[in-house]
Amino acid sequence: MSEMTKKCGVLFDLDGVLLDSEGQYSIFWAAMDEQYPTGVPDFARFIKGFHLTRILGYFENDEVRRQVMDKLMEFEHNMRYEFFPGALEFVKQLRDAGIPMAVVTSSDRTKMQNLYNQHPEFPTLFDQIITGDMVTRAKPDPDCFLMGAKAIGVDIKDCIVFEDSRNGLIAARASGARVIGIPTTLSHEQVSELSDLTIDAVGQLSIEKMLNTPRIVK
Repeated sequence: MSEMTKKCGVLFDLDGVLLDSEGQYSIFWAAMDEQYPTGVPDFARFIKGFHLTRILGYFENDEVRRQVMDKLMEFEHNMRYEFFPGALEFVKQLRDAGIPMAVVTSSDRTKMQNLYNQHPEFPTLFDQIITGDMVTRAKPDPDCFLMGAKAIGVDIKDCIVFEDSRNGLIAARASGARVIGIPTTLSHEQVSELSDLTIDAVGQLSIEKMLNTPRIVK
């Protein structure tokens, strides 16, 4: 392992970065907003990157929140967990290079188990997986990324975060990590404002280019 890779850790958001699921979630949350109106314009896009507890808070009462939660659990149990082309191959390249990695996601453990049921090898690819129910202060607070860096034993300033949502990008920036943004849920311009590097997809990136991502002070 080179001296450069020894000092590097990688923290991946999940949905919209590794997992091609944002389109499915947009349809689901738009349907929930239609059935149980929140009054929030473009609700499905507005909540991208929010912790589930915060999302449920936009629905009017406990009974409605319970119904939405039941529908979400059914949806996540039945959905297909498909990865972006080349994403897992890139993760495996990082693993083979000895670079510590963690997934840092707002998803809870139940959703993650659904993912593992379809892709049993997934948790073996990472050193740690940080889920939303492990974090007290959710994105845009940087706590989740600080927790991820600590879990893999790398200083956050030596970590690179891959994110796509506005709240995730804000959290990554606030953590002190270098940030690679992916315009899955935002425009290229919006992502670039909060990223040191903007790419179209994880699978298009080389390890060398990732390691050489400059830190841009904004």
